[in-house]
Amino acid sequence: MKVDIVTPEGALFSGEVDSIVVPGINGSFEMLNNHAPIIAVLDNGDIRLKGQQITINDEVKDKFTTKQGEVILPINSGTVEMKNNHVIVLAE
Repeated sequence: MKVDIVTPEGALFSGEVDSIVVPGINGSFEMLNNHAPIIAVLDNGDIRLKGQQITINDEVKDKFTTKQGEVILPINSGTVEMKNNHVIVLAE
């Protein structure tokens, strides 16, 4: 599925992933390919991307960490929309 992560500073990530875990206000949840459409508010926590070929641009690489095959981005808040195998995260 395609994932786009955007912050007020600009786009941080755009690419294909196998799954994404986001910190919802009622707890973290995971979205996989063909997930039902959803819009949710995000809380302080980590976005976790899993996939075979996740590539982070050098200009924003310092915002991400990699741990046990996951690419992790800490956020303070935001929103997420999943529709038609396309996830858009607006994060701060």
